[in-house]
This record gives sequence, structure tokens and C-alpha cells, in this order.
Amino acid sequence: MWNKIGNFEVPKPKKRLGETPRSIRMKIGDIDLGDRPVLLAPMEDVTDIGFRTLCRRMGAAMVYSEFVSCDALTRFVNRTMEKLKVNDEERPVAIQIYGKDPQAMAEAARIVESESHPDIIDINFGCPVKKVAGKGAGAGLLQNIPLMLEVARSVVRAVKTPVTAKTRLGWDMNHIVVTELAEQLQDCGIQALTIHGRTRSQMYTGTADWLPIAQVKSNPRIGIPIIGNGDIDSGEKALQAFLQYGTDAVMVGRATFGRPWVFKEIHDAIHPVEPLDTSRVVPSRYAPMTPDWKLDVLKEQIRMSVARIDEYRGILHVRRHLAATPLFKGIPNFRQKRIEILRAERVGELFDLLEEIRPLLLQ
Repeated sequence: MWNKIGNFEVPKPKKRLGETPRSIRMKIGDIDLGDRPVLLAPMEDVTDIGFRTLCRRMGAAMVYSEFVSCDALTRFVNRTMEKLKVNDEERPVAIQIYGKDPQAMAEAARIVESESHPDIIDINFGCPVKKVAGKGAGAGLLQNIPLMLEVARSVVRAVKTPVTAKTRLGWDMNHIVVTELAEQLQDCGIQALTIHGRTRSQMYTGTADWLPIAQVKSNPRIGIPIIGNGDIDSGEKALQAFLQYGTDAVMVGRATFGRPWVFKEIHDAIHPVEPLDTSRVVPSRYAPMTPDWKLDVLKEQIRMSVARIDEYRGILHVRRHLAATPLFKGIPNFRQKRIEILRAERVGELFDLLEEIRPLLLQ
């Protein structure tokens, strides 16, 4: 069931009627995501509407919302309802929900469908944090597979929107269940499955294991798209995921912090003869992917965050990206300037500090 491509062993591609492997495009329902799509992962307090829109401009084939609590949704909590806002520029977009009660999850899905009209409703079966998994939701459902499947069936029955799911390999290394679980979720009506290559007990430590993901994809009984997630932070790793592990799509998470242009980097590595034109996605007079252009991308991200919230909270929201961006790495004696950037509370002050850095980016 395996072929050899260069140094990679890959699952033999499944042929579809009238198609060759090179012509296969990934679809979820009627949503065409193209050839070897790269998706923005759902991340709490990160994938707000502004960041999603910017990542779509940068080449993300589909974007996911922050995860949304079904309990908060069914109580119409204002802050939670805010997460359901979607604009047409970011489509296709998925709204992700989590919870452990099948009836509450079904009701939450109906609310999402009515309020957001998303392209996809995604179920979170993978969040490992204690406040979610410890209460039996997210990755906590990996300890109660029958309940997980009932949640999936309830959500699928409740809405007309395609329903997908995201999960992990299992609860711990002694309970790797994803191969059988993928078939079970498919049987529940899940139309695509994202698999993070870690167990719940690993949290975000160690290295993601993609071999179980490849095993799911090579299973002849699996007919839904399989999306691989975990440690994708470059075009080389994304291409390896497609070639070595045979996934239909890859999902990028933490590598987007302070680096939304990672989607263009990956796209151009996967499709070198068709580089993505992002010359007009941000106000800039600089060539795409130059340090000057990347600085302008960060400034646009700040503008979008401030416009969405307000000046103080918008800057506060984007600070994690400014702290994590690789753009500033290697600048000598940068510590004090970094502190000033992370303490700035006004857009004018912050932009002045960023412009002071611009001459240093090419040194």
C-alpha cells in the first residue's frame, strides 16, 4: 500500500472515477479547497475575525474561528456571540464548537448555523487544556468514545451545514485510538477529520507523530478528507506532509504567531510554478516577502485589530504576535526596544517604534 517518492514512503493515492492523483482537489461537501490546501487552525484568543481575514489574504485556503463553548452559546453570552461574526472576505470559514452534552451541542450548532451561516461547523474533540478536557469536553471525550460519537451524530443531525471534527491520536501513548475512531466519526456523518499528531497527555510538547495520520489516510475504508496538524512551520514541512503522509490538507497553528505570511511561504513551496500574488493584500510599497513588506504586514494586523476593538485593547490583543514574530530575531541589542514595543499603548507610538526598526531589518 506504499510507494516511494525520493526519500519518502507515501501511501498509494486513491484514484477517483475520471481523475488522476494530480488532478484531485480537496472538497468538503460542495466547498472546493483546491489542490493541497493549507488551513489556519482554530486557536483561542488568536483566530479572531481580523486575523482570519489577514491569513486568508496571505493564502490560507480556509480559516477556523476560536473555539466556542456550546454552554455559553445556548445562554447567548455576549462575548461568545461576538465570536460568531463572519465576513465574506474570510470565506470559506469554519466555526468550531466544543462541549460534552449531545443535546446542548446540537442546539449550539443550530445557533451557529443561524447566526453565522458558516461554510463549515467543526467539532473540537482535541483541546487538551485542563479547563476543557478536564471537564470531559475537547480531548476529554477521548476517554469516552461512545459519548463523542453521540455528540457527533447529534450535531450532524441538527444542521444542514457540513460538519467536520478535530481530534488527537488518543488520550495517551497507551491509548492511540485514532485509526478506529476516524472510521467511527465518518460513520456518524463527519465530512472531514483533522488529526493533531499528539496525544492529550503530550499537550503541545515533544514532536508531532504523523505516522498514525498516514495510517488513517491509507485506510481503504476512509473516504473523507484527512487534514494533518502538528509542527507545520515551513513550506518544506508542509510539502513533506503531503508527500510522505498523504494528507488531503495541512493545518497550521502556532507558526502563524507574528507570521501570517507563513501561508504564502508554504503555498509557494507547494506550488512553485504558481506563486501566490500578495502584492496588494496590505498597504505597502515594498516587494512581497521582503523584511520591509513583512513589517508592513504586522502594521496592517495592528490596524485591523484596533479597528475591530479599540486602540488599547486592539494593541493588547496583537502583542503576542509582536512578541513571537521571527522578523525581529537577529537584531543586535534589541531587548530594550522589544520591551518598549510590548509596552506601547497608542498606535502612533507603536508605529514610530516599528519604523525605528525598519533600517535594522536588512543589516
